[in-house]
Amino acid sequence: MKKIDISTNINGIKFPSCIMNASGVRCSTDKELSDLLISSSGAVVTKSCTLKPRKGNLKPRYFEWNIGSINSMGLPNLGIDFYLDFFERKNYKKPFLLSVSGLSIEENYILLRKANLSSKISAIELNLSCPNIVEKGNKVLGYDFSKVSYFLDNLFKFYKKPLGVKLPPYFEDENFIKMASILNKYPLCFVTCINSLPNGIFIDINKESVVIQPKKGFGGIGGISIKPFALSNICKFYTYLRKDIPIIGCGGICSGKDIFEHILCGASAVQVGTQFIKEGITVFDRLIQEFILILKNKQYSSINNFKGKLNVF
Repeated sequence: MKKIDISTNINGIKFPSCIMNASGVRCSTDKELSDLLISSSGAVVTKSCTLKPRKGNLKPRYFEWNIGSINSMGLPNLGIDFYLDFFERKNYKKPFLLSVSGLSIEENYILLRKANLSSKISAIELNLSCPNIVEKGNKVLGYDFSKVSYFLDNLFKFYKKPLGVKLPPYFEDENFIKMASILNKYPLCFVTCINSLPNGIFIDINKESVVIQPKKGFGGIGGISIKPFALSNICKFYTYLRKDIPIIGCGGICSGKDIFEHILCGASAVQVGTQFIKEGITVFDRLIQEFILILKNKQYSSINNFKGKLNVF
């Protein structure tokens, strides 16, 4: 049998492994990013950055249990200048994805003009889906279809480098179709599905209390419990997006089996969040081993043998 190859190619960007970190998780500081550089993660994805450094929401703002996690971090990050400087200082052979999440459309334009000047960024992952900003009036951009269209129209007038978007979860078929019809108009490098499910809540029955402080205990739900929604979003967008827009799957990956399912639904790569928090940097070694074993048992030599080939009745 041929050697098993788990690399992937996303619109000309070569990833040595199709398994990488998700933005927001252990990817904020110099040390965290440096650890990812020398790890077996297929890329380095930064924390979603803003124009100025942010401390984020008040703590406690993260809690995990056996079936997932809840967070309302509020985009704590060191500001875009730190991440651009980090790229310039480092030599690396794996892709760098700069996650961007301005607090307004105007701030996103400023961030992307700054990023446009860097030659070290492999691609931008534009976060249209952060559910945890508590500033008054801040909404999830990915749920405002007319605003997304307006935003991307203006964005691609000046931004010519590789750029993908990270989407919130959708649930109705009409919304999948509507968002895909918008995204299909633009030269996107990729689409990441999904960010955490917004406005979940978890309760400590002993204290008869919520477990995180911001937003009166409401936050984004991640981990294994959201995997069915990640898989459904991948399936839908694999159907409705142009075939030259690859999908990066994100949501509920704890094992090699979960990776296989994401790719079977149509993902070209996957990102790991909650499990990375729980397990640390060695999670990528374990996931790679489990994933390769599944491919070996199925006699597949690459992800292209089964990507998007989910059987339905």
